[in-house]
Amino acid sequence: MPELPEVETVRKTLKKLVLHKTIDQVTIHWPKIIKNPVEVEQFIDALKGETIVDVGRRGKFLIIYTETFALVSHLRMEGRYGLHPGDEPYDKHTHVIFHFTDGTELRYRDVRKFGTMHLYKKGDEFNYPPLIALGPEPFSEEFTVEYLTEKLRKTNRKVKPALLDQNLLVGLGNIYVDEALFRAGIHPERIASSLTEPEITGLHREIVATLSEAVKKGGSTIRSYVNSQGEIGMFQLELYAYGRQGEECKRCGRPLEKIKVGGRGTHFCPNCQKV
Repeated sequence: MPELPEVETVRKTLKKLVLHKTIDQVTIHWPKIIKNPVEVEQFIDALKGETIVDVGRRGKFLIIYTETFALVSHLRMEGRYGLHPGDEPYDKHTHVIFHFTDGTELRYRDVRKFGTMHLYKKGDEFNYPPLIALGPEPFSEEFTVEYLTEKLRKTNRKVKPALLDQNLLVGLGNIYVDEALFRAGIHPERIASSLTEPEITGLHREIVATLSEAVKKGGSTIRSYVNSQGEIGMFQLELYAYGRQGEECKRCGRPLEKIKVGGRGTHFCPNCQKV
């Protein structure tokens, strides 16, 4: 599933492609993707004649802003947006098409059909699911060492599941939690409330640094991720832990291991990240 760096990269490229384009019509081939409004025809009618004025992001969610509405889109496992000529054929996995007045089309393609779209009046998008309960952004002023300390000290969960909780902090998923924990030298099975002040300070620093570096590299291309122009991310070349089980640790040379933590495949170095 795309995490903050991948979604931020999609946001940047998508904004370049669709800003100031006006929607002439919307075609929906898989209605279950539309979660709000309940009636798909209301979704279609609301967007007719609307012009895209911005593309934002909240955690792992894209927000496509028109003059009147905010379209909150979650890509989930396989969702992709792409801009195409109107006369270009599309395949069976293309489920939503935004037809623009200039003859181009923004197409949403999703092999697994797990993606979702919620349409709200602009300004209401943060007052309803799925955005209402999200925690702070990792790059925001709200995400301080003090905030992270307070949240981790209040939970007896293992640190990895705690960091995956989008109510605690948005944007982190399996890849970047493994990377941040490795860089901070913290075992993923440590109980969150047991972390010391220096450990939490280091973890905060590595969360921000890891995500910042990943955004600069366009995210990590793991399996099928590409941005809105079909370009792959390159941060996977910088990974220390994720997906490298059995390979030598870049710091100590010991083989990396993979275990299950909170039901998620988890990569770590047993030497650099001791319990």
